[in-house]
Amino acid sequence: MKRWLGVIVLMLVVSIAYMDRINVSLMITNKDFLLTLGLEGDRIAQGRLMSLFLFGYGLSAWFLTPLFEARWSVRASLLISLVLWTAFTGASALTTSVVLFLSWRFLLGSAEGPLFSLKTMYVKEHFAPHEVGKPNAVSSLGVSIGLGAGYSILSFLIQHFGWRDSFWALAALNVLIGVPLVALFIQAPKATTARAAGPKPAAMSLMLAALRTPHLFWILIIEICTLSYLWGASTWLPSYLKEARHFSLAEMSVFAGLPFIVGIVAGVVGGSFVDMLPRHRAPLAFVVGGIITAIFVTLAIVAENPYVAATALILAGAGWGFQAPAIPTLVQHVAREGTVGSTYGVVNGVGNLVSALMPMVMGAAMMAGKTENLGQGFWLLVGTQLLTVVAGAALLWRLGRRLPAATAAPLSQSPA
Repeated sequence: MKRWLGVIVLMLVVSIAYMDRINVSLMITNKDFLLTLGLEGDRIAQGRLMSLFLFGYGLSAWFLTPLFEARWSVRASLLISLVLWTAFTGASALTTSVVLFLSWRFLLGSAEGPLFSLKTMYVKEHFAPHEVGKPNAVSSLGVSIGLGAGYSILSFLIQHFGWRDSFWALAALNVLIGVPLVALFIQAPKATTARAAGPKPAAMSLMLAALRTPHLFWILIIEICTLSYLWGASTWLPSYLKEARHFSLAEMSVFAGLPFIVGIVAGVVGGSFVDMLPRHRAPLAFVVGGIITAIFVTLAIVAENPYVAATALILAGAGWGFQAPAIPTLVQHVAREGTVGSTYGVVNGVGNLVSALMPMVMGAAMMAGKTENLGQGFWLLVGTQLLTVVAGAALLWRLGRRLPAATAAPLSQSPA
């Protein structure tokens, strides 16, 4: 029971973190914010607000995670991160310069970078190999909860109290909820206490071992595509619904969150699906989810009725959420012993560094024609999912070739 309490806490911490991330997606629909920072009418500059965060996140996930894994426990690392999140989020509320605001965004991303690696480490430490799919799925639900609830909550705060107070509210969530919960419920398992007290490998050794992980290239491609969809959709979905589909502010906040709320159910289904599959068929989750997502985003772009388009985006969110638990589960099984956090740091770090370009590239695509067209940017999201299908199929083939189906053990019971 105690280990599952830790999973629930991680889910809540991830939820808070994702509210931090999408706050600017709603800011770019707020005239006061845009005028204060001089961003009105510039889609590329607006996309840069998310991209700078992601550059910091990616660099930190790659290079800071091995340091955390080598020196501190999951609990200590999370507490350090949460204190830094609070400081940088609060500092953003005081900013009047776009350059300073971008600096705080970069630093906030750097502080949040190790989060998913730490989450993956916790699950690896507390659950047997055949059990990891479900805790991965539950802890990852924080993504969908943070996005689904965050749009409505933050939209309300911005509309009634102003954009600066939304940052203060997020800082309060970090320090009043995140820190106490981690301090109380994230503990090291008894079986690893003695080992943790002994000498640990150097951070550089962990990073080099992580770079030698089997099938790393294909896992990286999938992570890049998955995160590109996430950051592109979460950045531009509110603007697309409000300006291209002409939804009211209240409708926009609901429809922007629903794809990720539906993703909660899809994530649980995806985690159970992964646990049931033999090892060489685990990437099937990416093939199935990628096809579903690509089809419904395409429908959303071409549909004339705004409610049909919004419904299609909700179903696309289900297809995307179905894939999410498969990535940490694969990493936990292919990573070398003692390098799970660093390996996921490499995967998540590279994925975020590359996908950081998506908000800006989508903004450029929206402004590419003679008149602004927000729907043009969403074709890039279709492309990410088609590439996910290709990479998933390639990984499916490679794993099947190395371990024939007749002798394959379930993914959750055999090392990869």
